[in-house]
Amino acid sequence: MMRILITGANGMLAKSVIKRLGNEHELICTDATELDITNQELVMKKVAEIKPEYIVNCAAYTAVDKAEDDYELADKINADGPGNLAMAAKEQGAVLVHISTDYVFNGELDVAKAYVEDDEVGPVTVYGKTKLHGEEEVKKNTDKYYIFRTAWLYGDGNNFVRTMLKLGQAKDELNVVSDQHGSPTYAEDLANIIAETIEKKIPYGVYHTTNQEFTTWYDFTNKIFELANIDCKVNPVSTEKYIEIMNIKQAKRPKNSQLSKDKILSTGITIPTWEDGLKRYLEVELNK
Repeated sequence: MMRILITGANGMLAKSVIKRLGNEHELICTDATELDITNQELVMKKVAEIKPEYIVNCAAYTAVDKAEDDYELADKINADGPGNLAMAAKEQGAVLVHISTDYVFNGELDVAKAYVEDDEVGPVTVYGKTKLHGEEEVKKNTDKYYIFRTAWLYGDGNNFVRTMLKLGQAKDELNVVSDQHGSPTYAEDLANIIAETIEKKIPYGVYHTTNQEFTTWYDFTNKIFELANIDCKVNPVSTEKYIEIMNIKQAKRPKNSQLSKDKILSTGITIPTWEDGLKRYLEVELNK
């Protein structure tokens, strides 16, 4: 049994991590009111008191559009915070598990390919830049870390699947972006990757951790409606057309969010397909 500190405990991923690890390990769960990860002195003191063997950092500034006008706060949470946790982890001999994102890439890779961990980074949004800064702070301040880049995450909280279920039941047809490619990732499956990482003690480093196989938001939506027996027409539209139709201003979205899982799979960790994850999520969501 390990003593594990979890930050951002009220978040979607943290809920799944707590559920997955709670019966096997001693968890100390903190939210922003209990542990402000941007406060270096407080972080050092708190981690020294807890003496965890692992820190799982689920705290993050994830409002991609809002971040464009809020760089300072986004960077404090997404970069200073992980850096503080890394320093505290090193001082206590703990291992840091930090969650990052596909947005550290520019998203322009040919969609016939998937990003590997060593590909050149080049974020084009404030969110992506602050998350990359966070990765750099982790690497700078400790050697015992796992950086898990994920994408298109959904689970117990507001998310794309829940939104589509509501819209599909309320409308006859929807316009959904068809030129953005990635892997929908069920939070329960990412939590399981984290748990298996702790159990197997795989080599430290950066790993891509989304569900297996790739799709588009358009095809993802069609699969949601198929599994939920929702009769709603889905119209495929380009990102540019969607922005025009909706008359919105948003941060640039990656056309390619596809992350190769070859590295993490080589460690013996198992990852289900996105369709398998979606089926299991809907079994829970539709029976609430």
